[in-house]
Amino acid sequence: MKQERSKVKSDILLRVRLLYVLFILAGAIVLARLVWVQLFSAEVAYNADRLASRIFTEEVIPAQRGSILSRDGEPLATSIFRYQAAFDFASPGLDSLKTFREQADSLAKLLAAFFRDKPPSAYPNLPREAPPRRYRLVNPRDTSYLRSEGWISRMMDRMRGEEYVKRRIYDTIRDHTPVNIFPREVDFAEWETLRRYPLLNWNMGMVYRLIERDERIYPQGELARRTIGLTGDKGNYGIEEAYREELAGRDGKALRQRIARGFYGRVAGGDHEDPVDGFDIVTTLDLDLQDVADKALRRQLEAQNALWGTTIVMEVHTGEILAMVNLGRNADGSFAERENYALGRSMEPGSTFKLATMLTLLDDARMPVSTVYDTHNGDPVTVGPARNIRDSHRGDREIDFRRAVASSSNVYFAKAIWDRYGSTGRKQEYSDFLHKELHLGQTVGLERLGERKPSVTTDWKVPDPGVMLVKMSYGYRVRLAPIQMITFYNAIANGGKMISPVLVRELRRGDRVEERFESRTIASSIASRAALREVQQCLQAVCTEGTASAFFRDTTRLRVAAKTGTAQITDARSREGRYYLGSMVAYFPADAPRYTVLTTIETRAQAGKAYYGGPLAGPVVKRMVDYIFNRGRDWYGRVDDGGPRRYPDRMKGGDIAQVRRVADRLSPRASFESRTGWGRVTVDSLSNVVITSLPGDRGVMPDVRGMGLKDALFVLESRGLKVRFSGRGAVTQQSITAGARIAPGTAVVITLK
Repeated sequence: MKQERSKVKSDILLRVRLLYVLFILAGAIVLARLVWVQLFSAEVAYNADRLASRIFTEEVIPAQRGSILSRDGEPLATSIFRYQAAFDFASPGLDSLKTFREQADSLAKLLAAFFRDKPPSAYPNLPREAPPRRYRLVNPRDTSYLRSEGWISRMMDRMRGEEYVKRRIYDTIRDHTPVNIFPREVDFAEWETLRRYPLLNWNMGMVYRLIERDERIYPQGELARRTIGLTGDKGNYGIEEAYREELAGRDGKALRQRIARGFYGRVAGGDHEDPVDGFDIVTTLDLDLQDVADKALRRQLEAQNALWGTTIVMEVHTGEILAMVNLGRNADGSFAERENYALGRSMEPGSTFKLATMLTLLDDARMPVSTVYDTHNGDPVTVGPARNIRDSHRGDREIDFRRAVASSSNVYFAKAIWDRYGSTGRKQEYSDFLHKELHLGQTVGLERLGERKPSVTTDWKVPDPGVMLVKMSYGYRVRLAPIQMITFYNAIANGGKMISPVLVRELRRGDRVEERFESRTIASSIASRAALREVQQCLQAVCTEGTASAFFRDTTRLRVAAKTGTAQITDARSREGRYYLGSMVAYFPADAPRYTVLTTIETRAQAGKAYYGGPLAGPVVKRMVDYIFNRGRDWYGRVDDGGPRRYPDRMKGGDIAQVRRVADRLSPRASFESRTGWGRVTVDSLSNVVITSLPGDRGVMPDVRGMGLKDALFVLESRGLKVRFSGRGAVTQQSITAGARIAPGTAVVITLK
């Protein structure tokens, strides 16, 4: 009996020990698994990353692209944020259909009144019909739940046998695809109004996500488009492309945590980096001059049925480009900024290149200006190995240097260059002077914006070096872009100092200038003072008695120095007809130059149309010279401050407050019946201004005589009248007598003079 008890006890101990061992083994296995999971397993880290990516996301905060501005700060290209509300119509916040429909009806009416794109009766369809289509109920089943909460109420329900209540429940399948509810994107000012509307003001929860987009706009339309540039699917060019990094800035980032589908909140203390907006680029362009140049060039291209043209206006002493217009013909015959011809078209310039020949002959060859050559009255002649050299005009035979420049004689310069560089074997010295002294073989510093390298030979190992030399003397066998040609002429205007043109003035961030760009000196002087002085006089003679005299012969008002050029283009199109490049470069005033203007136009020979440089490009240059001179009042004789004071003998009527402000500055005294409103103005014999208020009765015809057109139209149309007008200036007559009774819709005719 005692032995059986011992055996039972031993069995129990053995079992306990086995259990201990099993527990220890299980613990060891769990511990080993934990160590493996924490230190060695890639699967756990992968799953953790997946889970974290669903909860947290790193959002890129885009930097705002910098603006491109004119020299006066007017925007040429800028970015604005556009907004769209993407609604989640399956959001649980909208499950209260009764409340939602009330809010949706109000929102629809407000949106219809705001956007005015459809009648209010059609607008509610989207918000009211969207939620039922965005979620559905499936898997219906019954469930029981306690009728009451408290234990006493439960005892009472149990006594009545109504402790539990049955109700049918469903599973909900929701489509959270966002729906844009605005018919178009809105700007910030519009969004500030819309965000106060029902649903948009979060009165039913976070049921939509606001989508922001940075949109690039060009407030000046096509004006200077090839210079300003464009980025995106339609191409990358101009300042937009050249200064892409400076304009783009640096994007920021923020860690956000998911709140609901499509909605994230910023995580406090996360790894955030604020965006750095791009620099604003201030150009040297003058919007006023750019607009005038665009219109003048466009008008001339249309009148001459030309192919393309470019006009550049440069400030002499600073090298700043005030206008750069590039217009090319579209397939429909209209003209648009298709290509930057000013920088990217390197072509044979024709006679405008004779300026280089003139300086070479005077400065390097030391040729006297009294040298005479027979130009053979425009008949073709042979110069060295080159045949069929002729002038485009007749009447000249033996002429000197100055007459050759004025008449743009090809024969004269061909003979002069051949005698000094061809027959003497000094071709290399000729090209060296063009490169080393005149700097015509190099770009002028706008490579970043697409400037093409010029082509002026230094290698005379060609089949016809003599012919090349002769042709180069009057602008063939060399290729320059218009920007290089105007830089060359600007050096003459600048007393021989050649400076690089400047198109981008500075980089700004807000009101702070981060980097300023100025012209660099390419050469302190490209020629001797004597040669420069002679050339400047010859260029003035071109305007008084030469190929530009049709435009600038009158020197009593303004003296201009200029040179015209015409080059026949030889390329694959030559079989279809004759194509020409006509140019004119001018600087003014000739005695103290401030501006240099170039116009280059390519055209095809057509009956009744111009193709020589003077009549082809001259009208545009003439228009720019006149406009710049007329707006530069500091060039005119100034009015002496001394002497008796002068008062105006008449003033226009209009807004009384504005009239009073003017009268206080210009007249000895102003009398008036009211300080505000609209009034008619008379000036008495003592130069006192008398302002008579117009009647406030909208049914009475006002007296608008003496008003400007803008003010008269506002006053009359505000009373419901239909106005027709003729003339310009101030109103002198009105078809309805002042004080007569009028009715809305009545026609009235006003005459201005």
